[in-house]
Amino acid sequence: MSLPNKVKLHRGSKTLELQYPDGRGFHLRAEYLRVYSPSAEVRGHGVGQEVLQWGKKNVALSDVQAAGKYALKLVFDDGHDSGLYSWKYLLELAETEEQKWQDYLDRLAAAGLDRDPDISTIKLL
Repeated sequence: MSLPNKVKLHRGSKTLELQYPDGRGFHLRAEYLRVYSPSAEVRGHGVGQEVLQWGKKNVALSDVQAAGKYALKLVFDDGHDSGLYSWKYLLELAETEEQKWQDYLDRLAAAGLDRDPDISTIKLL
């Protein structure tokens, strides 16, 4: 597995840039990274215990820290700072962003939740 040769936090666009030696590059949005956090708070402690994250549209990354040579610790401005993003997981998120994002939007809609923290949806029977 190749490691990125460049990792850059873009505060203005709320993205994390990953550049790889083979020329591939990705800009991952903070919201996407937050809702797919590898932490137990998001993933739970087993299958079926995942916690759907909502209202994270405006979340930003406030810090990026190396966790040894195998991962990054991402610190979000909503206080979330647990879960280590391995290089393998970051690449997976980058390569499957379109599918994962649509799945997230579908799960939000099914739950009657929204990306915007200021919107509440009421389901009428």
